[in-house]
Parts: sequence; C-alpha cells; structure tokens
Amino acid sequence: MWRWRGFKIAIGLVAVFAAFLGMEQLRGNFHAPLPGELYRSAQLQSGDIARYQQRYGIQSVLNLRGNNQGSAWYDTEVSEASEAGVQHIDFRMSAGRELTGEQVIALIDIMRKAPKPLLIHCRAGSDRTGLASAFYMAAIAKKGEWAAERQLWIHYGHLPLWINESFAMNRTFERMEPYLGFYDS
Repeated sequence: MWRWRGFKIAIGLVAVFAAFLGMEQLRGNFHAPLPGELYRSAQLQSGDIARYQQRYGIQSVLNLRGNNQGSAWYDTEVSEASEAGVQHIDFRMSAGRELTGEQVIALIDIMRKAPKPLLIHCRAGSDRTGLASAFYMAAIAKKGEWAAERQLWIHYGHLPLWINESFAMNRTFERMEPYLGFYDS
C-alpha cells in the first residue's frame, strides 16, 4: 500500500514539474537574470524583438544557434532586429558539445562588447542559453559562482544529469572555473 502511494506521489510530482516546464516553453522561457542588463529566452517568435525592446529596452540579441540564413525563423529574426535597430549577433554552439577555452573567451568577449540590455537565446532557452548566461554572470557581472551556476538549473529546463548530452554545458563551466577565478576549497 505504501509503495503504491509513494509511486502515485512521485508520478504526480513529475507531472506537475512537466506541466511547469511546458508552460515555460509556451511563455518562451523568458527570464531576467539581471533586469536592465541581461535577459534570456527560448527561440524568439515573430514580434518578440520589438515587444522586448519596447518593454525591456533590448539593444542586442545574441543567437546561440549560429547563422542559419535561409531558415524562416532566422531570416525573420534578423529582419526584425534590423527594423527595431537592435544589434543581432550570431554565435554557434551545440548543447551536446563542450566549448573549448578559446570559444568561451570569444563568447565572453562578444557578450562584454554587446550593447546592453542583451537578450541571449537558443532554441529552448535552457542549455546553451544557460551556459552563456552563467559565463555572463561570472565573468562580466561578477556575481559569483552561485549566481552563475544557477543559470544552469532545472528551473530553466536544463537537466544537469551526467547521462544527458547537455551535461556538456556543466562540464564546460566546471572546466572554466579557474579562468573565472573560482577554485574549490
């Protein structure tokens, strides 16, 4: 009896969490790690750039899916950014592959130089966007290790499990901690 009850509770919790993540995706997984400076989201939909610029003052968009000229989503995004006077920046990375040290340094440099407020996005806004946001919080905003690592939390849809391909994002951050000034005690 108790096993069955525990199983039902576990299934219920999983269902509630899945519903929460589903709602996040429907809302575009939009969050403000540093209001007025840094925003993060899933893939932008038509009209999002103008809406976010009006509401949050977005001055640049960093697309972590890379240049996809010829794809409808990409061409629309670039066109809408241009119309709104928002700088559009591409940086290609994969959620399933660790970044090299040189790639991390280049990404941080891009984010440092981008006009603020900056909006970072990938497809789901969880893995690649989480890693980029973590590096921003650590290297640019200097908010510390805890604030940086929180960007790679399940709350944003990132599953930090070593069995997931996207754990490459966690490994990249951990490997770069000495560069960021974080050392294990």
